[in-house]
Amino acid sequence: MSFEGKSIVVTGAASGFGRAMAERFIAEGARVGIWDLNGDGAAQLAERLGERALAATCDVASAEQVGAATAAFRDAFGTPDIVINNAGWTNPNAPLMETDEATLRKLYEINVFSIFHMTKVMVPLWREKGGGVMINIGSTAGIRPRPGLTWYNSSKGAVNLLTRSLAVELAPDNIRVCAIAPVIGATALLESFMGAPDTPENRARFISTIPMGRLSEPEDVAGAAVYLASDDAKFITGVVLEVDGGRTV
Repeated sequence: MSFEGKSIVVTGAASGFGRAMAERFIAEGARVGIWDLNGDGAAQLAERLGERALAATCDVASAEQVGAATAAFRDAFGTPDIVINNAGWTNPNAPLMETDEATLRKLYEINVFSIFHMTKVMVPLWREKGGGVMINIGSTAGIRPRPGLTWYNSSKGAVNLLTRSLAVELAPDNIRVCAIAPVIGATALLESFMGAPDTPENRARFISTIPMGRLSEPEDVAGAAVYLASDDAKFITGVVLEVDGGRTV
């Protein structure tokens, strides 16, 4: 599954799932845009990965910044063949009535509106190019929700359904749209998901709900992304691939 000659943008790529995907696609021969609100982290990763990596400081909740980062990427590497909407955020696990409107708006701006902005920028380019691939990082939270994360769950449910709707509407343009739905993982958001400190006892409480007995790892998500982005999946669109150790079964 070589990606030599392909160009890929990964948002939220300075850490966690995004970093693992950027590293994996570089190893597969791709040119990779590493976009993150943490510009220093993105730049450090790009420097480590070499000349086929290009960093951009980008707030995916801003249409203007998404457009500017896309223009810079095209100047360097051409129109992206693949875009992975990975950047995301969660409210801390808490009773639903404790979440305020500002938090809800931030959830949707980062988790949902980011896909809207990317779609508006990329679809015209892909129609001109003759096709493309979009992969959205959803969540098992949008399939089998946990208490305390109601508003986050709803945003990821939107991502999962949005993926399917985009896939149907864009299929005639040879644009594939898929999603990956990971279970809770060992990332910077872990304590927010748990609503408690990251202790062995609190981890065990969450792991007990996963049949395969562990959290997801960034490499699990990277492997799924490589498959869905590859030509081996050229007739696959609209799927929400659960990378969850059996959590949603």
